[in-house]
Amino acid sequence: MDLTLWQYQFRIIMLGDSTVGKSSLLKRFTENLFLESINQTVGVDFYVHFLEVEPGVRVKLQFWDTAGQERFRSVTRSYYRNSVGGLLVFDITNRASFDHVKEWHAEVCERVQPYKVLFILVGQKSDMDAEGERVVSREEAEKLAKQLGVPYAEVSAKTGQNVKEAFELLTRRVYQGLMSGEVEMLEGWDGVKCATPQSLQAQRASLTQADTPPRNTKKCC
Repeated sequence: MDLTLWQYQFRIIMLGDSTVGKSSLLKRFTENLFLESINQTVGVDFYVHFLEVEPGVRVKLQFWDTAGQERFRSVTRSYYRNSVGGLLVFDITNRASFDHVKEWHAEVCERVQPYKVLFILVGQKSDMDAEGERVVSREEAEKLAKQLGVPYAEVSAKTGQNVKEAFELLTRRVYQGLMSGEVEMLEGWDGVKCATPQSLQAQRASLTQADTPPRNTKKCC
């Protein structure tokens, strides 16, 4: 295994209704492209991208782009279990897509047990705000994100605004969860892979030592 390529691999799943722009987001992030017309995802599409989360620590991101249509749900559900991160995507000009976010979140949480998925909430098509087509306010979205216990980001695949930052936010959230022990690599689970598991143990140990306050050896008077 070539350690110069990556130290960690995270599987990330794209979640949300059809036409909210999940595929466009991935196209913008991985290839910096935007297509006015893009074919709807049938079943699941696959993307790969590399990201450096800190100096010398490179993560291979495997993205599973799921179809939002109900008829493909039986296929996409099989990918939930082996994911460590999820982008809950809705369209700020589509109220129904926002209303369905809780359903997507609950469905994944139910099916990934005993494993854990870390999420961010993403409001897509922020460029339409200036056009007066927004129907879901930022305040509503932030309130929902708080209820779900996840960060919120507004992005535009069309202009590229905040797209990179949103994906980096989720990647770093997973990485920090891995370092803190919130995320565990378990046998039979492919959500996270580590090129050298011993290095993960060493990193966790160093972080624990850094977080431990020095003992006060001074005797009480």
